[in-house]
Amino acid sequence: MERFCIVTNKSKDINLEVTGHIVDYLQKHGKSCVIADTAIGLSKESNAIGREFMTNIPEDTDCCIVLGGDGTMLQAARSVAFQDIPLLGVNLGTLGYLAVVEKSGIDDAMTRLLSGDYYIEDRMMLRGVIGDKKDYALNDIVISRASEIQAINYNIYVNDLLLYSYHADGIIVATPTGSTGYNMSAGGPIVEPSANMILLTPICPHTLNSRSVVLSADARIVVELLPGRDNRMPTVAAAYDGSGVLELKAGDRMEIHRSKKTTKIIKFNRVSFLEILGKKFSM
Repeated sequence: MERFCIVTNKSKDINLEVTGHIVDYLQKHGKSCVIADTAIGLSKESNAIGREFMTNIPEDTDCCIVLGGDGTMLQAARSVAFQDIPLLGVNLGTLGYLAVVEKSGIDDAMTRLLSGDYYIEDRMMLRGVIGDKKDYALNDIVISRASEIQAINYNIYVNDLLLYSYHADGIIVATPTGSTGYNMSAGGPIVEPSANMILLTPICPHTLNSRSVVLSADARIVVELLPGRDNRMPTVAAAYDGSGVLELKAGDRMEIHRSKKTTKIIKFNRVSFLEILGKKFSM
């Protein structure tokens, strides 16, 4: 690897001390390095509203080093999905699932990275489309009520067949990577992140027998929004990894399926996912 880009959560790297340390390390070893900027708006691949994404990432970048936590990793993943750039996450927050390098281990990680002592794990992503609007998610696409207290009505279709009709606060469509996020909080299953499948988890369903559904990674899902009680038209929003929000209305149909692109995450140790999960639960 010769060309690097650093993506930094500036609220966690005060005065860019860690960023500066990594830049100095890479330049002393003859590598080129740029620091990405963050913007709110539209990228050339997505037209979601209010999306936060990284800019000025050179197309010939060999690796993005992401400083922050899992939230920063999600932003970076969506920003570089179309460039097939692997990500190395440095955790500057609490214990994360995606940012695998701790602050105390940065120099060792840099040494192993430059010597090629690492492996790359591919993580599946989702693509959500409604009309001419689309965006991508590594964790999940969440469709939920935006303002009113009243729950929303929607139908779920899988491969053109009606799966279920819900009266709930919303629906989470998650990848295995996202299974430990909002999906888990809503009572959904925890899945090995390297697996390939899609999880459907209703949010606070108004029924006693609603459960999460685990689907094939190749399933094509359509969420159809229905009018509310007395034909009211609730305000509904779709969020991609917690940002990139699209406003929806009754009658809209959002199609969600597996993206052709993946997120490539650099790892050094084949630590069991169950070990990481155990540490997370014991905090």
